Amino acid sequence: MEWLFGRKMTPDEMLRKNQRALNKAMRELDRERSKMEQQEKKIIADIKKMAKAGQMDAVRIMAKDLVRTRRYVKKFMLMRANILAVSLKIQTLKSQNSMAEAMKGVTRAMQNMNRQMKLPQIQQIMMEFEKQSEIMDMKEEMMSDCIDDALGDEEDEDESDAIVSQVLDELGLQLNDQLKDVPAGTSTLATPGANKEKKAVAAGDVDDADADLQERLDALRRE
Repeated sequence: MEWLFGRKMTPDEMLRKNQRALNKAMRELDRERSKMEQQEKKIIADIKKMAKAGQMDAVRIMAKDLVRTRRYVKKFMLMRANILAVSLKIQTLKSQNSMAEAMKGVTRAMQNMNRQMKLPQIQQIMMEFEKQSEIMDMKEEMMSDCIDDALGDEEDEDESDAIVSQVLDELGLQLNDQLKDVPAGTSTLATPGANKEKKAVAAGDVDDADADLQERLDALRRE
């Protein structure tokens, strides 16, 4: 029929066709084996019935039928096992054929990609990319330096103020309180003897809290 219609089956189609035929044969063997097993059970029941009735001749004949039936059941099982082995071989061939087709497609794709990839052009592109990356890094470094130069003094001043505030906080003094509470006559540094005289005068003019604050301020100045 294939020759009449001018169409030839592909290997994959032939494998599928043979696989279907083997599956059909296994199903038929399973049906026949089931029938033989049912017949075996019936023969055993008849043998028991005839034995109870004392018909030993019939029992012997039916025993021979039982032996033949069991032999056929074993043959069916053996045939099914052989067909299953052939089916597995066909399935293996089908898988190998599919893998070969896939490898063929991958090989063609790799050939096309290799033809499209031109090493000199790729090398030139990579060199240009490296060049542009270096230029970008240099420009970024120059911009960072300019920004640091423009904002560096202000940042240093802010950082210095923060350090001074932290030191004053640790000593229990605030910069604003210091400038507000310092007397006008103590705005400049003096010698140790003059400091003692000023502390004596301040102790007589202010109360105990002001005297304590004055002592802490003088200690800060000596440091």
